[in-house]
Amino acid sequence: MKKVLFLALAAGMFTFASCDSPQENAAETQAEQVEDATEAQSDAMEDAGNEAGADAVEDAGEAAADSLENAAQ
Repeated sequence: MKKVLFLALAAGMFTFASCDSPQENAAETQAEQVEDATEAQSDAMEDAGNEAGADAVEDAGEAAADSLENAAQ
């Protein structure tokens, strides 16, 4: 019985821990848009033969997206 109660409490804690605020959801959406845009730009640069530049653009986009997400938390 103790195990069942413990598992139920643990499941409840995970349920509440996964709730996000509207501000955090908006920041995550914005971060995804930044990542998508920089990935598209990076792909275009790779297609043009500039792989080093593409990697730099993709890294910068990921860093910008990460900072947006971290600011909302």
